[in-house]
Order: sequence, then structure tokens, then C-alpha cells
Amino acid sequence: MKKVLQQKKVWFYQLNLDRNLGKTNALNEKDLAEFVELQKTFAESENAWSINIKDIDQSTFDLSAKNPNKKEEVALRQPQEILEEMKALDEESSLIMDNLQLIIDNERKHH
Repeated sequence: MKKVLQQKKVWFYQLNLDRNLGKTNALNEKDLAEFVELQKTFAESENAWSINIKDIDQSTFDLSAKNPNKKEEVALRQPQEILEEMKALDEESSLIMDNLQLIIDNERKHH
């Protein structure tokens, strides 16, 4: 009779809150409801996933994981928008440098 070895996995849960936590805004039971339910069976969802232990780096045992169920939304800006922002930042930098030069020139006159 062959023994079937159960695959060992590490279960992850990503807590997603639509608010910042703090003294006046603490974590509550409602925040943890999905976690409590899913962890009973280590079920997978948009916020929960498992990885096989053999896929973990055996030299570092790094458990930092990226949720494979979440697609990162990257808002791409239009090239014109990027150029306009760069020009505005250049103008702002130029004004700052001009002001610094005036301060330096003023200091020289008074010493």
C-alpha cells in the first residue's frame, strides 16, 4: 500500500481595511470576520491564498508574500501630463535656486 503524503502549505491572509487604524480607530471583530471564517478551513479567497512549502526559499524561509489574487492597478499618466509636471517642477526648482542665490549674495554684502 502506498502512502500518499499530504502537501504541506502555508496559508496567508491579507487584511484589507478601507481605513487607517489607530487608538481611536482600532481593529474590531467586524474587520476580522472574513479571516475568522476562512481560517477554519484555510479556504482561499481574494484575500487568502496558500503556497506550497517546497516553493519557499529554503535558505531564507522568507514568508513575505504577494497576494496572487490581487491585480495591481497602475494608473498610467499621459506623456503630456508627465512633461507638464516636469516643467512645473523645473520652474519651481529654478525659483528656489534663484532665492538661494539672493540669500547668498545678501550674506556676502553684509560680511
